[in-house]
Parts: sequence; structure tokens; C-alpha cells
Amino acid sequence: MKIKDVTKEYPNKDLTIVWKPKRCIHAEKCWRNLPEVFRYGKKPWIDPEGASSDRISAQINQCPSGALSYYWNEDDKTPSNGTTVRVIPSGPLVVKGNFELIKPDGSTSIEQNAALCRCGASENKPFCDNSHQKIEFEQ
Repeated sequence: MKIKDVTKEYPNKDLTIVWKPKRCIHAEKCWRNLPEVFRYGKKPWIDPEGASSDRISAQINQCPSGALSYYWNEDDKTPSNGTTVRVIPSGPLVVKGNFELIKPDGSTSIEQNAALCRCGASENKPFCDNSHQKIEFEQ
């Protein structure tokens, strides 16, 4: 089943939660660690009023794929300093922090946290979809 390439936003008074379901690698950190906001099996599954904005942002910062991100409502959504890239053995590149993604067609987007494909098998390039496990990618 193909997942649509959509972006949904869930604002509260302080921040806006951004959800990109096509990027999700189902690490389950969100709903296991903050179920009052990320409500598994419910619609809508995100309740931005379920916890404090500080707790929400701290939880979203643990999302390895970038399927969940956020921006503070008073910010201008531009990249900030402090971005890191970590190579996961036999897995993706995990980018933490805000960065600008320049696509092959020249269009750009501001991203926050992402798991980027290293194996070449992802059907959601440049993002990881866990295909490295299926093809037994090692590096």
C-alpha cells in the first residue's frame, strides 16, 4: 500500500506539530513515550493540546525519521545552527536539526530531523523507508 506524500499540521498556542506519514519508519517512540499527544489508533491521532509544548518538542526531537517535526509559532521556519548527521551502521544517515533540502528539480524545503537512505533501495528517496533491512544492507 502506497502512502500519500502529505503533510499535516496540528497547532497549539505555542508550536505546530508537523506530520509527514510517508517518512515514518515506525520506531514507535512518539506514541509509546507521549501517548496523550500521539494517540495510537485514534483519529486524529495527534492531539497538540495533550501535553505541554516543551514535552511535545522534546518527544518530537527523538523522532529518528523526521516524520514528526515542529516549529515554534513565532519562528520563521528557517534553518538554525547545530545540525548533526549520524551514520547508522547498516542503516540510514540520521540528520538532527533544521536543514534545507534541495530536490533534483531545484525546489527546496526546510526540514527538521530525517533519516536519509544510504542503501539506495528506499521507495521514498531521499528518505529511508527501512528497505536496508529487506536487502540486508551492510556498511
